[in-house]
Amino acid sequence: MTDKTATLKPGPDQPWRVGSRQFTSRLLVGTGRYKDYDEAASAIAESGTEIVTFAVRRTNLGQDPNEISLLDVIPPSRYTLLPNTAGCYTAKDAVRTCKLARELLDGHNLVKLEVLAEDKTLYPNVVETLKSAEALIKDGFEVMVYTSDDPLIAKELERLGCSAIMPLGSLIGSGNGLMNPYNLRLIVEHAEVPVLVDAGIGTASDAAMAMELGCDAVLMNSAIAHAQQPVLMARAMRKAVEAGRDAFLAKRMPRRSDADPSSPFAGRINA
Repeated sequence: MTDKTATLKPGPDQPWRVGSRQFTSRLLVGTGRYKDYDEAASAIAESGTEIVTFAVRRTNLGQDPNEISLLDVIPPSRYTLLPNTAGCYTAKDAVRTCKLARELLDGHNLVKLEVLAEDKTLYPNVVETLKSAEALIKDGFEVMVYTSDDPLIAKELERLGCSAIMPLGSLIGSGNGLMNPYNLRLIVEHAEVPVLVDAGIGTASDAAMAMELGCDAVLMNSAIAHAQQPVLMARAMRKAVEAGRDAFLAKRMPRRSDADPSSPFAGRINA
């Protein structure tokens, strides 16, 4: 008898693309908030990530020979570096920061754009974000953009040519998880470029939920760096992203308002 079970085994997940680049890991991590570079390097390695983001304005890439360079800890030969514009509040500053990163990284053009509205919430300034995204794309950058969870703004950023849309789950560093999953699902359903939850992830279940909604990946920093055991949390996040992705691909059972026994009464042998 032919064993048909082999044909039912799921194959490996397909890689995903951002602009001209292809990746397997769907977890992106940052380098800030760790107690030191050694802890950051260990956690990043444990996460299994392929993309590491860092704030250009706060990171030494060799500009200061008296300080350790990020490139010595997070080698570009192993990771794809994702310079970000954290700390920028105008389109002018964000564009200048991306150009600086491109110069420091020998022409590297993949960037994470974030233009903030103010210090208290670190909420994105969507007007300045749209302006800077348009300028960067015209200048040859591949732009992954941090934005609000407004589906219309997300679609406009995609129309401008952004390589990935990155709506917040909740406020940066808050750890509050996904405050508006309905809007995130709308963005995912209408996007033709990758959608990544960026900001607000607090624990592994938040990451899994983002992936179950259909997001292509999740970016986080504080959730790992602020855990009591960052390396262990990095491992948990890796597994959560993988589990959430598998659950999305498997397609969950439909929700029901009444019970549906897994052992039905039909065909039961009566005593």
